[in-house]
Amino acid sequence: MVDLSVTIGRIKMKNPVMVASGTFGYGEEYEKYIPLNRLGALITKGISLTPRLGNPPPRVVETTAGMLNAIGLQNIGVEALIEEKMSRLTRFGIPIIVNIFGTTVREYGEVARRLDEVSAVSGLEINISCPNIKKGGMSFGTSPHQTFKVVDEVRKVFPRTLMVKLSPNVTDITTIALSAEEAGADALSLINTLTGMAVDLETKTPALANITGGLSGPAIKPVALRMVWQVCQAVKIPVVGVGGICTAQDALEFMMVGASAVQIGTAHFVNPKVSLEVVSGVEKYLKEHQLRSIRTIVGSLETAKVALL
Repeated sequence: MVDLSVTIGRIKMKNPVMVASGTFGYGEEYEKYIPLNRLGALITKGISLTPRLGNPPPRVVETTAGMLNAIGLQNIGVEALIEEKMSRLTRFGIPIIVNIFGTTVREYGEVARRLDEVSAVSGLEINISCPNIKKGGMSFGTSPHQTFKVVDEVRKVFPRTLMVKLSPNVTDITTIALSAEEAGADALSLINTLTGMAVDLETKTPALANITGGLSGPAIKPVALRMVWQVCQAVKIPVVGVGGICTAQDALEFMMVGASAVQIGTAHFVNPKVSLEVVSGVEKYLKEHQLRSIRTIVGSLETAKVALL
């Protein structure tokens, strides 16, 4: 037998595989494809204080080895999530993490305060890639100061596990990571999508109505892997790897560079069963290498060997 269990903040998971926000709906959409109780944890799509319609279509386009999306964070709002979704989510018997966002620091805090009243919420994942309307639309996640303010505001009202999802669209992601840690984050998840765009040659127009969108999928894995490795060298709290994970090998690479767990996102659109296949693949790897615990993989990358070659 091998031990796949991991702990992120105060959240104990039976295995290190989570589903990434925005790619798994509210969870119930995938019930007919997989037994959700076999996941390590479920992360809801991003939730705001009030409902959002999102951007006009077209808002998804395939790219080489990836996908661009400009959904615009469409969601039902925090009250509807609590009243219509949470009781159903608790049936799965796994940790439920709610991804939250806002356009002001106060909004982040208010969403968190409301979710603190719901015992079924195991933790929050704070999306700081959103535009701060009081700062001219600058993303919270591109400023160490703004990152600190958001995390600090949420920390004041939510005592359970806080995970902060970092944006890759920055000069130095470690400075943002350190600000989130200083403000009270229990864990970090990275990376969110890279900003990109695509063009329709026939119409000579942007392929997305929003013009730009977030690039995800296998194309961003090398960037995500590098950033996870960098952040793991800088912080003391657990890091969750996200970005282009499609196989058990991908997941193990992220864990070897220091990630304590992983999230799988865009791959679900190709294969709804991918998360459980990754769990099985990771377990098989441990057995084949006679390793008793997944925790022996975390941070096992031997960079010193490279210098000797």
